[in-house]
Amino acid sequence: MKTDFLEISPVLPSQDIDRDVEWYEKQVGFKLLHKDNMYAVLRRENLCIHLQWHADTVDDPLLGGSVIKIFVKNLMPIFEEMVERGTIKKEKLKLNTAWKTNEFGFYDLNNNSVFFVEDI
Repeated sequence: MKTDFLEISPVLPSQDIDRDVEWYEKQVGFKLLHKDNMYAVLRRENLCIHLQWHADTVDDPLLGGSVIKIFVKNLMPIFEEMVERGTIKKEKLKLNTAWKTNEFGFYDLNNNSVFFVEDI
């Protein structure tokens, strides 16, 4: 059995979720799928953009490492591959999250976060 890669969803930093959602809707034609005060998801056709609020402080910089979410079907083969490669430890697997996913993540050499996510 193999993992089927479905899409990549970039997560972009935001200082003002409401302002940025309005801009993406008006200026780029995206439609809002989900929003709270810290996070928003917008989609246009097969394109998806996630916005995540950052305080722009030393501990929570607005700019810095970005986050990539790679959505898949059948998460376990790619998880087992990454464990075998030494990319992650088994404890990184999060099953049945509050947002209805199974997922794991790691940092690349530039401190960017890479997550593999399976909707459940």
